[in-house]
Amino acid sequence: MDWHEKNAEFNALIRQLFHDDDWQKRADAARHLGILKDGRAINLLCRALRTEEDHIVINKIIESLGRIGDGRATLRIIEKLREEKERIEPDKYRIIYILESLTSIKDKRALAYIGSFLDSSDNEVRELAYKAFDIIEPNWREIIKKERKKSIQDIFKIND
Repeated sequence: MDWHEKNAEFNALIRQLFHDDDWQKRADAARHLGILKDGRAINLLCRALRTEEDHIVINKIIESLGRIGDGRATLRIIEKLREEKERIEPDKYRIIYILESLTSIKDKRALAYIGSFLDSSDNEVRELAYKAFDIIEPNWREIIKKERKKSIQDIFKIND
């Protein structure tokens, strides 16, 4: 596939993501954008994440942002994580998508937000949080031992 064909496919997927009435087609477009791993999609996927209302499409956007692996998506995904934690009944699967995406992106800014899941009562979520820490900051256990008087959020908080 040459550049023009790839560009046409990219543009068609973006159009479908933002304008299709069928949630399945929007979810499929988000998934395909992740498969393409085109960095041009990051800002557009982040914008779609802010406006999309369908639960499944949101999950596919989060998954695609992780698959592309660009740190520009970190803060927007963290925003979704905060929203999910504030819900009366957080969606475990949304949290899993978010943790997996943040792990793939490997941005240290996410650690302060992932830290609260290290004590999760859900085994799967807790294991994903540990995996995220191991991948993003392999020496995190030693860092915590040195800074034992601080919370995980304070230790890994990055001043913006």
